[in-house]
Amino acid sequence: MNFGDTPQLRVLDFFIDNHFFDFPITEIIREAKVSYNSLKQFLPMFIQSGLIIKTRRIGKSDYFKLNLENFFIKNLMKLDWALTRNSIKNEVLA
Repeated sequence: MNFGDTPQLRVLDFFIDNHFFDFPITEIIREAKVSYNSLKQFLPMFIQSGLIIKTRRIGKSDYFKLNLENFFIKNLMKLDWALTRNSIKNEVLA
């Protein structure tokens, strides 16, 4: 199932796939394939709404990760797993 292809969704998808780790902005940009300007537009909103949290600072780089305690994120991850299980079942049965 495809919910669209926006920078916001690519960043959330990247964080869901790597939810155990934290990342600096440069790595988020590279791995999620979004521009710096795009990320700077919506990252503050993600932080303010509690979707993403700042975990630490190393040198001049802030590190961020998915907030696994956020209600929306918990449900989004459940949906992601349900869709993945369904996709795997369909591939096995095909």
